[in-house]
Amino acid sequence: MSDEIGIPTPDQNDAHFWATVTTLVEPPWNEPTTEDSFAMDDRVHEAARALAERISTRALAYRAAGKALDPALMAAPDLQLALLRALYETKQSVDRLAESAATVAGRGGASYAQLGAAWGGIKRQSARLKWPHAVVGRSTRESIPLHYAGGSAVVHHDADADAWWYSATAADQEEKESEAVHGTYAEAIAGATEFLLAHALPDRDAPA
Repeated sequence: MSDEIGIPTPDQNDAHFWATVTTLVEPPWNEPTTEDSFAMDDRVHEAARALAERISTRALAYRAAGKALDPALMAAPDLQLALLRALYETKQSVDRLAESAATVAGRGGASYAQLGAAWGGIKRQSARLKWPHAVVGRSTRESIPLHYAGGSAVVHHDADADAWWYSATAADQEEKESEAVHGTYAEAIAGATEFLLAHALPDRDAPA
């Protein structure tokens, strides 16, 4: 039987949408195929090369001269160094996004064993060391950061109201601070995620 059979698929206007979405599905993912991995390589290279062409001094010189950057110039060692620098930035981005994903998953009920499995099969102890604040007890009252859809949010607990609220700045620079009306962390993070998604920048690569 397919893993997808039996998994609820509510619409967002369903009264139980967020309760369903914040309930962990097992298994959470299917293993990527070799084709999936190569496709990811292509997308990462595309993003890194675009950054390399923006920061390369040789590419800047061509633009200043009003000339297009011939693809053959990517063979230049200095452009490859710019690409290497861009790939380092890609790694930094991955680390930031991974921390955010691990935190949201952990606060939503995932264990360190599950986080480690998702991160290439590292051990539970290694996942705990990598993301020490991702999985916490139910009594936690600390503020929780989230980065999503090009924006960021922080979810807070209001001790007086015994409720959660969030402040967020979306990718389009729209800001929102919710009331302390969410009964659980999951409800507050759902509200923040919905806001960030609603104000995400359009995908420039999407067809018109």
